[in-house]
Amino acid sequence: MTDVTIFGKGNMGTAIGAVFAEAGADVDYRGSTDAVQPVTGEIVVLAVPHPAVEGILANYGEAFAGKTVVDITNPLDFETFDSLVVPADSSKAAELAAALPESNVLKAFNTNFAATLGAKQVGGQPTTVLVAGDDAEAKAALIALVQGGGLAAKDAGSLKRARELEAVGFLQLTLAVTEQVGWTGGFAVAA
Repeated sequence: MTDVTIFGKGNMGTAIGAVFAEAGADVDYRGSTDAVQPVTGEIVVLAVPHPAVEGILANYGEAFAGKTVVDITNPLDFETFDSLVVPADSSKAAELAAALPESNVLKAFNTNFAATLGAKQVGGQPTTVLVAGDDAEAKAALIALVQGGGLAAKDAGSLKRARELEAVGFLQLTLAVTEQVGWTGGFAVAA
């Protein structure tokens, strides 16, 4: 059985946790401001807004060594909702990997909405989780867990692809906030 620790008890954290639980994982939820406790999961999911990541790293960064850390954030400028706040040649996931050199950082779930994770479909197509990262074993383990929870998953390449995933996530959020797509919709991957 896989142990997963999810930081974030909101819509995305609970939707991701439900997928993992369906796959047989033991899921432990944490709020980003909960008292510091041991991290038991071999997979850690950061299902929080990107500004909360810094506090989690300050409190738990050393405990993430040797673990797979999944970044689901979309690093938006929440004041203007008009740009990403990372350099054009980087990503929040790349920044996270630099801060956690002893962890296997993956980018995943940032192109999905919680409702599509729960429904397991978007636009009549299976919900597909795109996973980017540099460690093949960590990616394979996460993909197996996602598939075990009834979703599709695709290996999106190295962690360098997180830049494109964050751009797609930003575009999808922009369309939803301006009510051009619903929160139960979004992008689908058709094979």
